[in-house]
Amino acid sequence: MFLKTFLWNISESISSIKSNKLRVSLTAAIISIGISSLVGILTSIDGIQQSVSSSFSELGSNSFYIRSVRNDRGKESGIIKKNYPIIKYREAKEFINRYNGAGTPSISTRVTPIAELKYKSEITNPNVVVDAGDHNYINTNQKVILSGRNFTQTENENGNFVTIIGSRIKSTLFKNNEDPINKFISARGNKFKVIGVLDEQGSSFGPGGDNLIIIPIETSRKLKPTSRYEITVLVSNLEQITNDIDYSRGLFKLVRRDILGSDDSFEIEKNESLDERLGEITGYLKIGGFTIGFITLLGASIGLMNIMLVSVTERTKEIGLRKSVGATPNVIKNQFLLESILICLIGGVGGIIFGMLFGNLVTIYIGGGSFIVPWLWIVVSLIISTMVGILSGYIPAKKASALDPIESLRFE
Repeated sequence: MFLKTFLWNISESISSIKSNKLRVSLTAAIISIGISSLVGILTSIDGIQQSVSSSFSELGSNSFYIRSVRNDRGKESGIIKKNYPIIKYREAKEFINRYNGAGTPSISTRVTPIAELKYKSEITNPNVVVDAGDHNYINTNQKVILSGRNFTQTENENGNFVTIIGSRIKSTLFKNNEDPINKFISARGNKFKVIGVLDEQGSSFGPGGDNLIIIPIETSRKLKPTSRYEITVLVSNLEQITNDIDYSRGLFKLVRRDILGSDDSFEIEKNESLDERLGEITGYLKIGGFTIGFITLLGASIGLMNIMLVSVTERTKEIGLRKSVGATPNVIKNQFLLESILICLIGGVGGIIFGMLFGNLVTIYIGGGSFIVPWLWIVVSLIISTMVGILSGYIPAKKASALDPIESLRFE
């Protein structure tokens, strides 16, 4: 009996929806906007996190960095940037010379993030990243050279003006598939011979991505003698990385001449900790995205409630007629509730589709990731749509069920 009544209410709700297509379409569109904003934001956050996390996986967890900057992020502390004394070239070089651990160390520095490169008549935007490293830099940072070669130890020690360029630099400066190897590009009045081209990495590898060039560390010292250096250590055997971190910490404390038993005057960071930190950041972004979507849906639910109240007023005579032929208040209430829920689900499904497409477009554009289907947010959105339908339809349904059948039939 219950199932028969339930199916009859659904049938009546669908008939009512069909007879008010314009009103239903506008109402569903309001719900769709709220759901699409929610799904779109959360999908793009998930997609970007997935893309960046896979990038960290490709970089591997078998490397660590010795730096002079640390960013602490936490629920209580917020974001705190801690600066240690900068790592000088002399300290980094002494560490490399004295290092006898299980890995391969290298020195690197960021020369500038705003370089402008020239080749013949072609010019890049002034946003090219210039990094400098020793002859082990490419290996320890697990970059792949697509064509050409790495610079040699001799080229590094002599400070030769040679460079390895990113894939975007190649496509910007060298048109019509021109081979950049052994060609000369200009940066800040200095000419660099291109000896290698990096494989495409994507923007998820951090600032620079494919829009960078790499020069020898000794060459960078001619251009910018004072700089903040960092050390990267790649350990081939993952089981030895913890021991090597401890060994490197002790060695660098000696190099820095830190007092025995004092806190470190530098930061050692693994790729795993970067991935965990990314998870914290995206967690806050998800809370923000969910809040924005909730506020949008709150406005949409108020609009739906208003429309349903108008619908009750317009269908007063119909309600009186149904009651006069035996429809109980509960049946009337359930019919309006189901109608409200169906309208929300129609809008919810549309919002999920648009939100999923929008979120994936943002992900692919920003992080270069693949298309994802956010099943969790799809289920959550359907539940939210149902709840919005119940909350928005309850008061109109209650009002409809309480109407007097005789007065309703007299309503004009």
